[in-house]
Parts: sequence; C-alpha cells; structure tokens
Amino acid sequence: MRSALAIFKRDFKKFLSNPFMIMMTLFMPIMYLVIFGNAMGGTISHIPVGVVQEVPPYNDTALFTSASYQLNHISQTNAEKLLDVTIYADEAAAKQDLINGKISAVIVIPSSVSNDNAIRLYVDSADSITPPLVEAAVTRVLLGLGSHNPVLVDKIYGDIKYLQFFGVGVIMMAIFTSTMFGGGIALIKDRENGIHEGYLVTPVKRSSIIFGIISSGTLRAFIAGFAIFWIDLLITGIALQSFQDFFLVVLVILIACVGVTSLVVSFASRFSSQAEYSSVIAFFNLILFMTSGAFYPVIGMPGWLRWITVINPEYYGVHALRSIILRNQGLNVIGIDLIALLIFSTAMIILGIVTYRRTLE
Repeated sequence: MRSALAIFKRDFKKFLSNPFMIMMTLFMPIMYLVIFGNAMGGTISHIPVGVVQEVPPYNDTALFTSASYQLNHISQTNAEKLLDVTIYADEAAAKQDLINGKISAVIVIPSSVSNDNAIRLYVDSADSITPPLVEAAVTRVLLGLGSHNPVLVDKIYGDIKYLQFFGVGVIMMAIFTSTMFGGGIALIKDRENGIHEGYLVTPVKRSSIIFGIISSGTLRAFIAGFAIFWIDLLITGIALQSFQDFFLVVLVILIACVGVTSLVVSFASRFSSQAEYSSVIAFFNLILFMTSGAFYPVIGMPGWLRWITVINPEYYGVHALRSIILRNQGLNVIGIDLIALLIFSTAMIILGIVTYRRTLE
C-alpha cells in the first residue's frame, strides 16, 4: 500500500504541475457539449429554393403569386425563415442552378394550361435531410391556400440514404485520424528523442523537416483515405459514374491529405509533449469534423458555428467528395473547394516552417 500511495502521489503531483492539462480536462467536456449539441440536429433554416411557373408563363397565375409569397415567408417554430425563395423566369435555368448546387430544390407551379395541375418538386436528394422539409413546406402552403394540387417529387440523384450521406464524411475522418497519429505524433517523438534538435546534431533546415514530415504524413493519410473510399463504396453500394469521377475523387483525397496533414504538422511543431498535443488535437478533431457537414448539413448549424466552416479544410473535402460521389458533379462545382484546400495547405506549410522550434524547452 505504501508503494502504491507513493506512485499515486507522484502521478497526481505531475498532473497538478501541468496547468495546461488541467484546463483541457475541464474544457473538453464543455466544448463537446457546446459543439456537438449545436452541430447535430439543429433547426435547419434559410434553405435556398427556386420557384418557377410552368411554361408557357404568359401570365402569372394566382397560385404562383400566392404560393411564391407564402413559401418565402414560411417559418419554423422559432420564427426562423425556413426557405429563401428565388423566382426564376426559366425552368431550365432553375434546374441548372439545382444541378450546380446553388439551390436545394426547384418548385414548378403549373400554368393555367396545365393538364394535371400537378406541382413538380425537384430536390437535391444527395442531402437526405433538407428535401423532406421542403416537401412539407410546399404541402403546408398548399393546404393554407386551399389548393388540392398533387405534388410530384423528383429526387434528381435517386434515393440517397443517410448511410451514403454520412459515408463520404468517414473518408475525411480516416485522413485526419491517420495524420493525427502519424505525422503529428511522429514529429513530437522525433523531437523528444532529439532527432531534429539543434543544428550541430542534425544540420537540417526547418523547411526540409516540415516538408519531409508532411510528405510522409500525406502518403499515410492518402493510403488510409483511399482504402476507406473503397470500403465506403462497398458498404453503401454507391457506384461511380465514370473514370473522370474516379480521377476527381483521387485528386480531392490527395489535396485534402496535404491540407489536413499540413494543419496537424504545423500544429504539432509547437508542442514538445505528446500528452499536451493529444489533448489539444482531440479538441480540434471534434470541431473540424463536427463542422465539416459530415454528420449534419451545415445549413442546420447556428451562424456562429457555421463561420468555422470557412476555415475548415474538412468541410471543403467533404463537400467536394459528396459532390462527385453522390451528385456526379465536376470541376465547375468543386473547383472552389480545391482552391480553398490548396490555399489552406500553403498557409499551414508556411506556418509550420516559421513556427517550428529547434530546441527543447
């Protein structure tokens, strides 16, 4: 008992002597509550939709005018607008914006010469959560107007299940996890062992160290991400439409690996303790993955949390992969994601080189 008590005292004193670990121990559960609670299951609002009258639209019908107004003013229980309506004069233009991801649905109101008076609703079915909300809003507006027009729903990407929606995000999880345990911890281990310490011991430039570790970490992350990609296709039953889609997926995974690895390595370059690094990187893993849109559409997050996606490399990776795998979209849609990932990677590499510490403290 005396020996056990001595070890207990030593270990507990070591914990108390590290204020950083104490802070993270208390801070992490609170952040899990705040981030996870707001990122999952939030109230979705301001869904962008297009409304257009069926050709030939010689004159706006009373149904088109009233329904457009009501759809743009329908609210959730907390008074947030559910839909942001854009009026289109051309049905083809509205559908093109839907395909390009600018809007989430197209509502086609029948004209006065329509044969069946059916309202056609085209939805982005790659998002399995927002289409039911749009359909419910259309039905609610029709009931309020006393209209009995049938609603025909067209899921333009087929019947996408939540497993397929979430499966794409798992690819980014594999990339971050591989980098977290590979590039980041590997760098700290080398620093603890003195491998990269001091110009006299290892006269290697900081840029060479950072580039070398990022290259190695990127390769490991790419292998992990590429393997999970194939497993994801096998489990979810998704089939790529063309070789071009496959090439784009590989390109996105590679660029995402560079971006995430650069972030982790530049972050790890500031730590000399694996314990401190592990606690902080777990916190960042939570924030980045929860705000990437992998679990839940970003549009359902509160505004203060949605801003994090602007600087979140995982968000761009998830959006690009989901656009290719589920929507069969090309560079015209994912180009901005690739540019954002490249800019982020460049910034993180520069930051890692500038902030890398050459001596142990």
